[in-house]
This record gives sequence, structure tokens and C-alpha cells, in this order.
Amino acid sequence: MKYAGRIVTPLTDKAALSLRSGDKVLISGIIFTGRDAAHRRIADSIGGNRPLPFDLNGQVIYYVGPSPTPPGKTCGSAGPTTSGRMDPFTPLLLDLGLKGMIGKGTRSAEAIEAMVRNKAVYLGAVGGTAALISKSITRMEIVAWPELGPEAVFRMRVEDFPVVVLIDAYGKNLYETGPRQYRRDPAGRPGAE
Repeated sequence: MKYAGRIVTPLTDKAALSLRSGDKVLISGIIFTGRDAAHRRIADSIGGNRPLPFDLNGQVIYYVGPSPTPPGKTCGSAGPTTSGRMDPFTPLLLDLGLKGMIGKGTRSAEAIEAMVRNKAVYLGAVGGTAALISKSITRMEIVAWPELGPEAVFRMRVEDFPVVVLIDAYGKNLYETGPRQYRRDPAGRPGAE
């Protein structure tokens, strides 16, 4: 697979704005994990004026539930989970500086509007490749809410973590443009609307 480029976290506005829907990129740096329960805790902390145990500014959150770590490995399988479950919390986190999210599946109109407003991106990790993805993770540690088990927030150091830009900071959505590209008109020509 050919990659359009490499990005390093934390992301800047310039880096986020340079990405286009459909780009295949490799990420290196720190990525945080977070699923439903962690997002609820983040929102509760913010609502209760309590400080977060990590800084959201410029960060990327991967919607993943790490599986148990086999002996001698950094982590177990690390595949994406359905992102739409985080949509109720997404605008809040983006308004606080979150720059990227990694997952799978479509996003709500409100989440996409918040991405555009905050110059943020939604990246896709390929489901079914969890064991391969885990090879890009060089270190993992719990940074918040260990009692949540696999839904705790982990800090992952990654190197050349493969993703596809699903929704860019301009709101262009691969879930909409991709199917149109391959749709055929009645005469059999590709690209029909």
C-alpha cells in the first residue's frame, strides 16, 4: 500500500489541514486510547471542573479496546471499534483541543461539524487487522481510570501506525465520496451520481 505521507503527534492545525479524505498516512508519536466508558469519565471530569489526567490539546484518540498482552509483547490485538458511540462526546473533546480520532464507521453530522470548526480529522484503522496494527505499537501504559480494565485510557507510543483519512478537516467524507467513485451509470460508465 502506498502512503501519502507521515504525521507526528501531537497534531498541529497545519498538519491536520494538510490531510485530505482518502489519504493513507503513517502516524508516529503518542496516541491515547478511549472508548465509551473513558469518554463518559472525561465528560464527567470536565462537567465537574476536575482536571483531566492527560492533556487533550493536539492529541489523537484511538477508539480501541486492547486485548490481553501475550508474554513478551507490547500489547495484544488492537483493532478499532465503532466510532459513532463516541459521537455524543466528540464535540466537547474537539472544542477542548483534540485534533484526531481513529476508529471505524460513520460519524454524526454534529461530530463532523465540530471537526471542521476545530480543524480536526477522523482517521480509519482497518478492522480485521488488529494483530498487524499492534506491531506499530512500541509502548503502552495506563494513564487514567485503571479500574475500567480494557476501557481505561492508555498512552501508546506508535511508529508508522497505518491509517486512512476518512473525514478531513474540511468535512470531506470518504464514506460519501468513495461509493460515488465506483458507482456506475446505466451505460456502465464509472463515477455516476
